[in-house]
Amino acid sequence: MSSPIRLLHLDSSARPGTSETSRHGSHTRRLSARFVRRWLEHAPDAQVVYRDIGAEPPSPVDGPWVHAAFTPPAQREPWMHDRLAQSDGLIDELLAADVIVAGVPMYNFGMPAQFKAYIDNIVRVGRTFGFDRSRTGEPYWPLLAGMNKRLVILSSRGDFGYCPGQRIAHMNHVEGGVATAFGYIGISDVASVAIEYDEFADDRLRASIASAENEVDALVARMAGAAVEAA
Repeated sequence: MSSPIRLLHLDSSARPGTSETSRHGSHTRRLSARFVRRWLEHAPDAQVVYRDIGAEPPSPVDGPWVHAAFTPPAQREPWMHDRLAQSDGLIDELLAADVIVAGVPMYNFGMPAQFKAYIDNIVRVGRTFGFDRSRTGEPYWPLLAGMNKRLVILSSRGDFGYCPGQRIAHMNHVEGGVATAFGYIGISDVASVAIEYDEFADDRLRASIASAENEVDALVARMAGAAVEAA
């Protein structure tokens, strides 16, 4: 009998609450909550781990962190293990997950600083990617490749036209930035949905929200349905 699917639910918006319950609530929290809720409707036995990066961001990487991370584990001093403890916990959550559901709003054309701090803590030599100077060819390799993990990026932006081929696609560094970092450690199965027109606050925003929610529902139906069949 196969194990239940494990979801890692991440929110990184600085806004508390969701836009469906609060005028100033978060669109990405709205979409990520909907994704998890719909998944549980398809697979009630799924396990969910939630981390609110927006409210409680990881500590940013600093000099001592880098020193500790690049010191071989057997040679680390006690303070090094302490400095890496938070990173270890975040990586353990990631390793345990089958599906990573990440609410990542666009802040000034990129991901929030909170989510960048998360990425800097999980992209770590020896734990999520390997490095060997003497290795023939590419000295880096992903350690999570082949684990069949899937990433879902749920975003929002104030303007519109950020999708590939649209008017300001070149200014969108959210989905590409997040997918590149996760792909580097071996998670390359990526899907994304986004809400636009937030700053316009008119019928176009309402239509974009409705469209994104429909996309989320369809995405969950495909992903959860396939997971249930595979089980």
